[in-house]
Amino acid sequence: MKMRIIKWLLAGGCGLLTACAIITVNVYFPEKAVKEAYKSLDEMLLKKSGEKGAEEKPAGGQPPAEEQKAPETKPQSRLFDELPSLSLVATAHAADDYADNLAIELSGNTEVLKAYDEMSQRLPKLKTLYDAGTVGLTNQGLLSVRDKTKVTPQDDALVKAENASRKTVVINMAKAILKINKQQESKAALAQVQGKAAATYAETKRDEAKPGWWIQLPNGRWVQK
Repeated sequence: MKMRIIKWLLAGGCGLLTACAIITVNVYFPEKAVKEAYKSLDEMLLKKSGEKGAEEKPAGGQPPAEEQKAPETKPQSRLFDELPSLSLVATAHAADDYADNLAIELSGNTEVLKAYDEMSQRLPKLKTLYDAGTVGLTNQGLLSVRDKTKVTPQDDALVKAENASRKTVVINMAKAILKINKQQESKAALAQVQGKAAATYAETKRDEAKPGWWIQLPNGRWVQK
């Protein structure tokens, strides 16, 4: 009888440990809103910065009149361009509000702004590497060298620096999601959200990729868009 009781106690203890072991962090991840936020950030911080750097300055090296008059303001989401209409239907567009809040949170982050500024400077060279099929886009939103015989040490360094900047954007997106969700930034919660944030970032980049560029699908298969 005593042995039977001991076995029951041991079985109960093992069951309790198993129950504790399978407790997982469940963080709300608004995929659509996160994707919109990434697009918003790219449009206001990446593409415009790249275009600005490529514009020809007028004689004398003076910037255009618009640049001279433009005050220094904190970058904001493109959704703010529609503030009048947005304010009238805010309650009916929760996903848009979430995307807007994420974009604002990241656009006020100095690490993210620095990352986008550096990515903008690399953009022309990276487009050349994409066009040549030398690099491709992974399913985590990073760059991967596809033909090492065609890259120079400078190109390799460029890819590594670009990946570091992209990781900065993704990790800060994950932190912003936890902050807006009012959830503690634990290691487990951050790991869970970061993985999803990276996959969504990759999806955004696949959408932006030009025809002929190499992209990696979520299942790991490489294809040309």
